[in-house]
Amino acid sequence: MRVLVTGAGGQLGHDVVTTCEAAGDEVVACDHATLDLADRDSVLGAITSVRPDAVINAAAWTAVDACESDPDKAWLINALGVRHVMDGVRRVGAHLVHVSTDYVFDGTKLDPYVEWDQTNPRSSYGRSKLGGEQEVDPGHAVARTAWVCGEHGSNMVKTVLKLADRPELAFVDDQRGSPTFTADLAGALRLLAVERRPGTFHLTNQGAVSWYEFVQAILESAGHDPAKVRPIKTDDLDPPRPAPRPANSVLDNAAWRLSGLPLLPHYRESLDRLVARLTA
Repeated sequence: MRVLVTGAGGQLGHDVVTTCEAAGDEVVACDHATLDLADRDSVLGAITSVRPDAVINAAAWTAVDACESDPDKAWLINALGVRHVMDGVRRVGAHLVHVSTDYVFDGTKLDPYVEWDQTNPRSSYGRSKLGGEQEVDPGHAVARTAWVCGEHGSNMVKTVLKLADRPELAFVDDQRGSPTFTADLAGALRLLAVERRPGTFHLTNQGAVSWYEFVQAILESAGHDPAKVRPIKTDDLDPPRPAPRPANSVLDNAAWRLSGLPLLPHYRESLDRLVARLTA
């Protein structure tokens, strides 16, 4: 398979490139410097010159709070940028796998969200990412994920490891989700590309936790005392976050599971592997 990967400089894009190369694919890795989703000519030029079998779109503006203060930039990259990618994909007959987010939901549902639940984003980031989903033609794939962590780039695991020597940490216990590890997610995205599967899929590692519980697990995995973390409420954050977060970000991987596809491992298994690499 010849695959073009956007956002190849990010933590997910990096692992998508590595996974595809390991499988023997011909990979064209495009980071922000070589392909800017906001630049239509750049996007169309890249896709029509490479003529890939598949495009895995891992590029996005994911700075949630910054999106809140600059919604036009969020719409430009996360929504109009996907229109540009879809335009290029149509021209060469490639299959698009577009990566989206749990933030398309408002977080008020008590149970995990399935792919067919009504979306209702509360933030500029979530609205722009939903706009991106709406640019994807039927017959192509949207993969929603959440709480992404990997060996490359910034994420919660790396943040907590840097803070691990502090005597006390405080994290919110009223936001719940499923941590997702890029090394696992990348393989699932490649499968969607290879099999040209259409539709929306939720793809996360198994297991649901609050941020407070996840931080405890990170500390324990790294050999630190998890009791040093204390739970706080989102309303107690100082300073408060500009963008609202969904209280329930847990995604049921229903479409994937019901298709008989292998679920991603439990988050704790993948967390232990990542912490071992980061602390080696």
